[in-house]
Amino acid sequence: MKVIPFKVPVTQAESVTVNEDILPFFYGHVHRHKEMQLTLILKGEGTLIVGNYTQAFKPGDMYIIGANQPHIFRSDDSYYREVAVDNVHAIHIFIEHENTLQFLSNLPEMEFIKKLMDNTLPGLQVPDEYLAHASRMFLKVNRVSGFKRLITFIKLVRYLTEEVKHYKSLSTGHDNMPFSGPEDNRMNQIYEYTIQHYSENITLERIAAVVHITPHAFCKYFKKHTRKTYKHFLNEVRINEACKKIINGDFDCISSIAYATGFNSPINFNKVFKKMTDKSPSEYIKEYKHNWDNAVRMLKEPA
Repeated sequence: MKVIPFKVPVTQAESVTVNEDILPFFYGHVHRHKEMQLTLILKGEGTLIVGNYTQAFKPGDMYIIGANQPHIFRSDDSYYREVAVDNVHAIHIFIEHENTLQFLSNLPEMEFIKKLMDNTLPGLQVPDEYLAHASRMFLKVNRVSGFKRLITFIKLVRYLTEEVKHYKSLSTGHDNMPFSGPEDNRMNQIYEYTIQHYSENITLERIAAVVHITPHAFCKYFKKHTRKTYKHFLNEVRINEACKKIINGDFDCISSIAYATGFNSPINFNKVFKKMTDKSPSEYIKEYKHNWDNAVRMLKEPA
């Protein structure tokens, strides 16, 4: 899919740029920029794509995305159908990688900055148990400005690098494959068709016909450009959608989620869900309810 070069609106007066988005839906294009990005989701659900990796996102999540890493926070389709000015709310911190971070990392006292630069290139998600404290610091960066913002940001980075353990990596383990020209359109067609029809029986013959090639050629083409099989990608999309249904409370029972997301049986759904998330659907529901209660309580607390 096409990756758009994105220009972060920066000010010459500050090294750390903060954008607060209160919008009908998140920016709807895969893009990249030279700045490292930290994002805190306060409102809104959808699918996060970072390079070749996809997963559902929800309120309370915090992500670190490396410089020049293609990504998109794609809002659920419902946000486009039911438009409101404040459907989504997120805060993004941007800091220039080559100059500002590099300069700070050269200071002996700032060795942890280099650790952040080295470890965040593929993208990371902050684990749930650290979100309360990290989010309070994050919100404070948004409230202050000038030198206070830089110092507060440095304190946040120090916490993220020295205190937070066991990050979730947003990486497939492979380098990203850049697309250009006709490949932009072809991969975008595959992606969009899958998003629109994931609940249906998408055979190889059916998806290959979307881009007018044979099933055998399609398998080779998709694996070459994504480093994964189409079946694996389709299962990722389906499990992401299942997670979003759980997040939104849009289900009657686990079996209803299975059939609504394109699985032919609850047994197969449970197997794939466990493989993708390391949790059973029932464990995920229980954990989400617990984390949601904590996130709401944390966001109401003064920073």
